[in-house]
Amino acid sequence: MACSCGNDKDETMQKILEIYTKDKSNLIQILNEVQEHYGYIPKHAQVAISEYLNIPLAEIYGVITFYARFTLKPKGKYNVAVCLGTACFVKGSEKVLEKAKDILKIDVGETTPDGKFSLESTRCIGACRSCPCIYSK
Repeated sequence: MACSCGNDKDETMQKILEIYTKDKSNLIQILNEVQEHYGYIPKHAQVAISEYLNIPLAEIYGVITFYARFTLKPKGKYNVAVCLGTACFVKGSEKVLEKAKDILKIDVGETTPDGKFSLESTRCIGACRSCPCIYSK
């Protein structure tokens, strides 16, 4: 079953979906494939997965928004993450995040208009000796 969303998108999604059986337990693997291919999980892909696995679109959306790995928006070429874990926060990471927002002229969860940078806040990344931590994924 192809998604009802348009040509090239149909072909790409069809190729991804054909790798897996129509078993609901394949949802996470399919979402991973889509995320790897597009860099995020676009609406047309959600619809295609919903039709293919016979899962309500709301359930797919719930899984996507539950796991931090998945995103509904395209990320920039450089995804800048500022740790707001306890140790980093105490050492001033909130100020670092505010400065990054000022420099990039975007808010957390947004991407610059040129598509180069995304900004996110995260929790402990396990580098507490180096607080405050900022990294690019």
